[in-house]
Amino acid sequence: MNETILRARNLHKEYVKGTERLRVVKGVSLDIHKGDCVAIMGASGAGKSTLLHLLGGLDFPSSGEIYYGENKANLWKMSDEHLSEFRNRNLGFIFQFHYLLPEFTSLENVMMPALIAGLDRNQAQTRATELLQYVGLSARAEHRPSELSGGEQQRVAIARAIMLTPKLILADEMTGNLDSENTARVIDLLLDLNQKLGIAILLVTHDNDVARRMKRVLTMKDGKIISL
Repeated sequence: MNETILRARNLHKEYVKGTERLRVVKGVSLDIHKGDCVAIMGASGAGKSTLLHLLGGLDFPSSGEIYYGENKANLWKMSDEHLSEFRNRNLGFIFQFHYLLPEFTSLENVMMPALIAGLDRNQAQTRATELLQYVGLSARAEHRPSELSGGEQQRVAIARAIMLTPKLILADEMTGNLDSENTARVIDLLLDLNQKLGIAILLVTHDNDVARRMKRVLTMKDGKIISL
């Protein structure tokens, strides 16, 4: 049986505005295993991005449990410091907007997770240089984000996301701002990582072509997963 990377059970998320309660995620349970490649689809407002943020420890569920790894680390029993360290070392995040730091070069942006983790700077630079070569951007190492195209920025974001070789990449509409050629290129990169390193992929997308390239597609509606 494949290693279980993530196990979520009965997740709920609601927001309170005055006397109104907005239920966004309603009792979602799912498992992600090593080597999984999963898309989450659904209409706007279905709860897809909120679910992804819960699974990535970027937001707190109103109730439910999220466990990572064979030792079943409970995400919501970690201290803030431990949770931040866990996210940095075990999860890779890629968003529709790349969130590269504008004052740093491509190389420095890719190095950032390793520097935050306290790793040796020379080793981090060597690894980041290799990753930029992997995503086809060696010639852009010293360029800042404003000097890159949208597709190049997203490839730098992918390199940053895999700097510490995470077990799971969480991607939220990562191709939403890209044309079809660049979309195909970044999905090719993700699938290559999935096949070569066994990094699991869980992505939210509105793009049917992207979803069809995944091994499994989940559909969300009104805060629930309605198909597995």
